[in-house]
Amino acid sequence: MNPFHAFHVARLPEIRFGSGTLEQLPDVLAAYGNQVLLVTGRRSLQDSPRWQRLRSGLQAGSLDWRHVTVDDEPSPDLVDEIVALQRGHPIDVVAGVGGGSVLDAAKAIAGLLRTGTSVLDHLEGVGKGIPYPGPAVPFVAVPTTAGTGSEATKNAVLSRRGPNGFKKSFRDNRLVAEVAIVDPSLLDSCPKALIAANGMDAFTQLLESFVSRRASPFTDALASSGMQAFRDGFWGAWASDADPAGPAYGRLAYASLCSGITLAQCGLGSVHGLASPLGAFFPIPHGVVCGTLVAAAAQVNIAALRAREPDNPALHKYAEAGVLLNARPYPNEAAAQDGLLELLAAWTAQLALPRLRDFGMRHSDLDRVVANCRGGSMQTNPLELTDQELLSLLQQRL
Repeated sequence: MNPFHAFHVARLPEIRFGSGTLEQLPDVLAAYGNQVLLVTGRRSLQDSPRWQRLRSGLQAGSLDWRHVTVDDEPSPDLVDEIVALQRGHPIDVVAGVGGGSVLDAAKAIAGLLRTGTSVLDHLEGVGKGIPYPGPAVPFVAVPTTAGTGSEATKNAVLSRRGPNGFKKSFRDNRLVAEVAIVDPSLLDSCPKALIAANGMDAFTQLLESFVSRRASPFTDALASSGMQAFRDGFWGAWASDADPAGPAYGRLAYASLCSGITLAQCGLGSVHGLASPLGAFFPIPHGVVCGTLVAAAAQVNIAALRAREPDNPALHKYAEAGVLLNARPYPNEAAAQDGLLELLAAWTAQLALPRLRDFGMRHSDLDRVVANCRGGSMQTNPLELTDQELLSLLQQRL
């Protein structure tokens, strides 16, 4: 197989990376006008000294700003409600400052302020199937966690929980942020459990995009670089005595950014395929789903590839990941793949990641989850897994 087959690089934002770059936000926003809609989480930012500095910076830049908050994973109803309230105002730019849920909500809001449409007109799989007409209001993304990489994607992931729930994307190239400001110092306010869940989300996105059916030399380079940064930064950032001035937060923020770029370019795999129904049917945070499933998913994928597609290039990629993450050579690729699986299992144990049953899932729910996991990310898994293989994957973490 020619590794330099044709590939396409979709639109990316301008990226401003570095500790302290949050201070650039008022100047970045002013380039688009002086009417700002600021979307944040409910409390974390407002409870920090950064909130007053940000307010002062907006005022010093003569920016007129309105403020809305997002709590938990955003629903289509929340997005439509905010859009209805803000549509009558002459908003020049939307800024999202927060975790992945905040950025996804802000991205969707920016996309709908000028269209006169509902997000359910465009939400894939459950919406009306109406093409998104645009235009979007310019959007500036400032992640305060390191996990989803939403600052680099065209997806706004929205959820409705319950028996008939869903977790689907509002997706269009015009939703990509104009500017992504990635300030690693913002991670210093994240509790240990959030670092663990979001970090494992970023890692899962890196590994799944590395072995994706649509992977390219471009995404491979970023995924490999991101996994190395994760290897060297995650545990330092997760430690209770993490040094805010040390390199760990920067490495983890970079890993998350790379994961957002790679997922946007080549898709993901079985963990994210299962995350959609799991997040819709149960109150499981997305990062927890990724962290608790990634070791089992890699084991099931590698076993299926060895049995049915031993020449699949993803097997070589899994071996590469084993060498990179363990930082040691192996006598052959099978040993490197086994080394990867052993490491991922050790991470799962060390982080004490919750099991699916901790969120109310039971054996009777397994078939329903598998029946609803075949869209989106499952299409770029290295091979098609059978229902039985997916059931065994879930059972390992039930």
